Amino acid sequence: MPRKCWPRCRRRRIAGMSEQPKVGTAVLRVLQSADPATKVMAARRAAREWRLGRLAHEFDETMPDMPARPDRPLLLDPREMPRRGTGTSIPRRIALIHALAHIEFVAIDLAFDMIGRFGSQFPREFTDDWMRVGADEAMHFVLLDRRLRALESFYGALPAHDGLWDAAKQTAYDASARLAIVPMVLEARGLDITLQTVERFRQQGDLMTAKVLNRIFHDEINHVSFGTKWFEFACERINLPPHAHWRQLVKTHFKGGLKPPFNDSARRAAGLTHEYYSGIELLTNMNLHLSRRRTGEKVPPKSSTP
Repeated sequence: MPRKCWPRCRRRRIAGMSEQPKVGTAVLRVLQSADPATKVMAARRAAREWRLGRLAHEFDETMPDMPARPDRPLLLDPREMPRRGTGTSIPRRIALIHALAHIEFVAIDLAFDMIGRFGSQFPREFTDDWMRVGADEAMHFVLLDRRLRALESFYGALPAHDGLWDAAKQTAYDASARLAIVPMVLEARGLDITLQTVERFRQQGDLMTAKVLNRIFHDEINHVSFGTKWFEFACERINLPPHAHWRQLVKTHFKGGLKPPFNDSARRAAGLTHEYYSGIELLTNMNLHLSRRRTGEKVPPKSSTP
């Protein structure tokens, strides 16, 4: 290239960089996609474009309070959901797979909302991690939807509830609260129960679904580890002890209480050490007990079990 052309060409390259699409726009596109197939494609495209360096680390867009949802499944209050039962019939297996597929569908939005809502508050590596989570959740949904179709059903055939997104709405104001509740409580619960579900499908002879859930289990260890890593980063920045701060956030935002058994080895692999949740079920149950007394609700007798 002749030397006299270099400044002009350099100016053109810089101008092109300023017109680069923004990651916030790509994230918003995922959240605004209602159709499951469209949402999956938008999630995969956003993750790929970010990985290839084609999205600027800029967040000008406001994230919606509620992401777009398809007409089906019908969303019910959690208390109105029909019981799935514990049998081995095909309809009960379909109901369980459908519930898991819905969790993964909502998890796509949770991952991308994490980026769009809080990405500007963290280093680029934060977006790296949650883009990976979002791509994983999209893959998990597709695998479970395929299992439904193999059983002559589909996602949307049964009702579902939006309890997961309720947690997102309650923690939309604070990154540390979102990290504490979504990956470190809700996804961590998956570490406690998924292997039991894997074994249940194996016993029923559904080895393919068992294989899918085993893959999800191992991916979730990474997801929880990202939550723990960035929660501790946020605590260090505001000079708060992570274990105590996490306990306080759980007491504030998670009313159900954390109930054992816990998969200590999987949690430890994700950085969610026993110091975080040891005794937390006692604290949350005590909070529920006091709340019932204040509202006049009948309080069950204390159990002798610790």
